[in-house]
Amino acid sequence: MDKGKKRFNNDKKPYRPAKDRSFDKRDREQKDVAPEDMGGSSDKIEGRNAVTEALAAGRDFNKIWLLKPEGDKTLDHGLIRILDEANKRGIVVTRAPRQVLDKMSHTHNHQGVIASVAPHAYADLDEIIAKCREEGRPALLVALDEIKDAYNLGSILRISDCCGVDGIIIPERRSVTLDSMVAKASAGAIEYVPVARVTNLAQTLTRLKEKENFWVCGTDMNADYEYHDADYSGNLVVVIGSEGDGMRDGVRKCCDFTVSIPMSGHVNSLNAAVAAGVVLFEAQAKRRREE
Repeated sequence: MDKGKKRFNNDKKPYRPAKDRSFDKRDREQKDVAPEDMGGSSDKIEGRNAVTEALAAGRDFNKIWLLKPEGDKTLDHGLIRILDEANKRGIVVTRAPRQVLDKMSHTHNHQGVIASVAPHAYADLDEIIAKCREEGRPALLVALDEIKDAYNLGSILRISDCCGVDGIIIPERRSVTLDSMVAKASAGAIEYVPVARVTNLAQTLTRLKEKENFWVCGTDMNADYEYHDADYSGNLVVVIGSEGDGMRDGVRKCCDFTVSIPMSGHVNSLNAAVAAGVVLFEAQAKRRREE
């Protein structure tokens, strides 16, 4: 079956800092801030990759906090790039001592930058599918059944971006949301991979099968095929279950086939993100060969 071209994100405009310089220019001077200044309806993103990609993707920013250099030190090149782009967009940039950023941080690894941004908008699943149809190619989706760990979701976003996944589906309940820890773990991929929230995952999978001609592939230890033997062509949803319990029974019943990852070691399971990576890279390779 024909497959559309893999989506790449290499066309985003790179940062072009004018030149290295000190942070304390007159137009950038701001008072030091306290953690409670975050206020309002906003999300936080932390870390250089997460903030850089959010800027490149045109995300709406309220404010950026940058590390205040100590003594005669100046900002390093990575933070200067962020500062340059923020100034171009007219985003308020405030300097803050490390101890203030440490108090503001949820990830405990802010890398000298924290931003307040508009809450992340969830995608519409029908629009994701319609886009693939308009481009004349089969869709590749990932459905996550009760993934509650932020680092798993962030890693799956990053893997999905690398594999050309068109969108991720998560249930509204008993699932991690798109918070600052997810954004940090995704290394910016959260800005490029649409995430749709649905009320009932099993019903959504059934609708995709019956109305949109999707195949549903589940991951399970007691599977129909080993992952390298399966057919991943056509409109496809790959379902990843939670680490502890795997797929729920109702979701498993929606699967047209299941795949497993053979293992030889003493540990008999992989975390959700690693399992997703193994299956998605195999699916990507087979789908590309069918182009």
